[in-house]
Amino acid sequence: MIDGPRHHHRLTDSTNDRARELAIAGAVSGTVVTATEQSAGRGRHGRGWSAPPGAALLCSFVLRPLERRHSLLPLAVPLAVCEAAESLAPGRCQVKWPNDVWIRERKVAGVLIEARPPEWAVLGIGVNLAIPDEKFPEDLRWPATSLGHGVDAEAALAAIRGALGRWTVAEPAEVVEEFARRDALLGRRISWHGGGAQATGSGTATGIDDRGNLLVRLPEGDTVTLGAGEVSLSLE
Repeated sequence: MIDGPRHHHRLTDSTNDRARELAIAGAVSGTVVTATEQSAGRGRHGRGWSAPPGAALLCSFVLRPLERRHSLLPLAVPLAVCEAAESLAPGRCQVKWPNDVWIRERKVAGVLIEARPPEWAVLGIGVNLAIPDEKFPEDLRWPATSLGHGVDAEAALAAIRGALGRWTVAEPAEVVEEFARRDALLGRRISWHGGGAQATGSGTATGIDDRGNLLVRLPEGDTVTLGAGEVSLSLE
């Protein structure tokens, strides 16, 4: 269990920003920032993350110090979210590389990790709990959904604390094995922009390597490796 002090805000710009301030100030590992509402929540590549007040779990954890076993945190954290979500509501979760959690191919949660190795990392997690379909932004890259089934933020936070306690200390080989079991892109045609041996392209996702990079087989048979921090993906 990740069980540090909790700092709750009714409204804040970003729980990641507040957690980063605490990390810089020396907050202990396991410190968590939660909010009922965010005014400037964000995901990867600066994309916005918004939710009606009280309709999502918005939280950011401080983890310190960073060790070798934390090398795959961007994959381990969404795996923890999958495990927590499945303990709360029916349905199987998958991970859309690198860090979106899907239920029935609709995004239910996202992860944003910011770090200052080897000192600390901030693990930002947003889980849609009870957002009506019509309240989701129209420009979402993938259709979104909510966990539902009456799950509230306190229950979701408790489940994620427990799951993070397991997955943040998991060995990289275990993370890679579990990710392969939940890989939403495996065998699917994708296109990308940025990163890899070529800046843009398309091909078939064939899994991840032991460093957490996405492997894509090109139409001519060659394989390219895409890094999580570099690539914008779309399904074809």
